[in-house]
Formats: sequence, C-alpha cells, structure tokens
Amino acid sequence: MAGVTLGQIAARYGLVLRGDPDARVTGVATLKDAGPGTLSFLANARYRRYLATTGATAVVLDAASSADCKTAALIAENPYAAYARIAAWLHPEPAAPAGVHPSAIVAPGAAIGADVSIGPHAVIEAGAAIGARVTIGAGTVVGAAAAIGEDTRLAARVVLYRNVRIGRRCVIHAGAVLGADGFGIAQDKDGWVKVPQLGGVVVGDDVEIGANTTIDRGAIGDTVIEDDVKLDNQIQIGHNVRIGAHTAIAGCVGISGSTTIGKRCMIGGAVGIVGHLEICDDVAVLGLSMVSRSLTKPGLYSSGIPVSEAGEWRRVVARLRHLDELFDRVRALERPDDPSETEPS
Repeated sequence: MAGVTLGQIAARYGLVLRGDPDARVTGVATLKDAGPGTLSFLANARYRRYLATTGATAVVLDAASSADCKTAALIAENPYAAYARIAAWLHPEPAAPAGVHPSAIVAPGAAIGADVSIGPHAVIEAGAAIGARVTIGAGTVVGAAAAIGEDTRLAARVVLYRNVRIGRRCVIHAGAVLGADGFGIAQDKDGWVKVPQLGGVVVGDDVEIGANTTIDRGAIGDTVIEDDVKLDNQIQIGHNVRIGAHTAIAGCVGISGSTTIGKRCMIGGAVGIVGHLEICDDVAVLGLSMVSRSLTKPGLYSSGIPVSEAGEWRRVVARLRHLDELFDRVRALERPDDPSETEPS
C-alpha cells in the first residue's frame, strides 16, 4: 500500500485525531523502533517511556496517555484493537492466485467454488466441498466429505480428516490436524479395546487455529469450536470438547475429552483441563494452572506457583514435606483443654 493519511485512518475507524490529517503512514512499528512514515501504538503502560522519544508519525493510544505523546495521536477507547484493524488495512494478506496447481490432486466429485486457490501437492478427496475464495496451502489434505466455508485460508500441511466442517473466514495455520481419532480406549482383561470415533469436528466462522494444534473428532457426537474462537499453537483438544464463542486459548494447553468451555473465556499457556467438566462463560485461567473441577462462577483462576530462585524453591519444598506434621502440632496447641476428651479410668 502506498500509504494512507491520518485523516483517512481517523475517519475509517472513528478515532479522534490530534495532529496533521494530511500526514501519511505506510506501515507499523514499535514505539522504540518507529521512524517517519510509521504508525505505532501504546496499549501497555510498560512502554509509556518511549512516547517522548518515538520517531513514529502517529501513535494510537487512549485519551489518558495522549498528553504524554509528542507526535500525532490517534485516540481510541481500545488502542490495541484499533491498532490491529489499522495494521491489517496497511498490511493486507497477499491474495493467492486462483486455480489448481498441476501437482495437486482433486478427486472427481469434489465441489470447488469460484476463485479457489489450491497449492502444490494438495489433496482434495471425493465429496469435499470448498467454498468460494478459499486458499488451500501446499501439501494440505482435505478429507472425504469435508467442507470449508467461503474466504477461509488453510496454510501448508494442514490435515482435515473426513467429515470435518470449517466455517467462513477462518485461518488454519501450518501443521494443524482436525478430525483425528480421539483417545477412546476401553480396558479389558487382555489389554485395550479401541472405541470407534464416529463423530466429526465442527468449526464456526472467524475461527483461527494455530500451527500444529490438534482437534480430535467426537466419539459419537461432534467436537465443536464456536464462532470467533482463537486457538494458539500446539493446543490439544480432546474428543467431544465444546469451546464457546469468542474464547481465546494460548499455546500448549491440553483439554481432555467431553469438557465444555463457555463463551468469552481466556485460557493461559500450558493450562491442563481434565475431562468431563464445565467452565462457565467469562472465566480466565492463568498459565500453568490445572483445572480439575468445574468452574461455575465467572472470574480469574490460578493454580500455578510463580518461579523463584532455586535455593528458595528447595527450602519451600522441604517445608512442604513437613506440612502434615506441622498441622498436627498446631491443632494440638489450639485444641481446648476439654476434660471430656480424657480417657475414662
């Protein structure tokens, strides 16, 4: 893009501009590294110190911070969200050329919409339905009877197993696998018996799925990812999990089967969630926590132990080993001197 004026940005996104409306920006940068012609933002107070020295042409920030800004300011109620929209406008995703690469394999009977791009060595199996303007990256496999909604983008080496359904305007990053068998096994006297995984995976509209994230198919019903869910890289989602709309989950989270997560939840990195429980709407779980029971009240939850120096940590662990003994001693000291507790002679 050749650049846009600050006046155009303010009008397009409903921002208050303090500065020259004819000044132009062509890209984005951090406050610390920005130069002329770039736009930056302030959404974290830790970086406020760079406002006085930034070389950015303009900064997106809130009204409370604008007094400290020495350059043009675009004042927003939610600076980070405003910045995200502006950055996407300045740096649009390159459009993939429509057509099927000669090395791709498209089975007879697959339905391919208008202006679809299918990359090298991709495989589209029989009965798959690909909506208009979908991008299929190199080496991606779309299984039999899978369906992909309009304007969705699949990066390289994505695998959609049979009967996986993806909504519109989704983004699925490289290496993601949707629809593999869930971990369903029944123990018998002679070993393990595999439980058939007969459901599918249903993904709503505007969902983003990170690299190497895996979403297992349901055992009987479907595993469901509702609209506008954002999944980071390397997340494992077990069979028959349901994740509510607008929930965001950070990397390396593991969600065991048949768990339901509500709407607008935020799950921090490396959280473990056991199976067959429910998390209500508007719950936030801090990173490295273990969720072993249902959470029925909205709010912030944590069970991780913050890092400390190794010597201090060893002392804490040593004391934890004597916790039961200490508890018994304290209880004995606090117990009232009750003659009725004495043994009869």
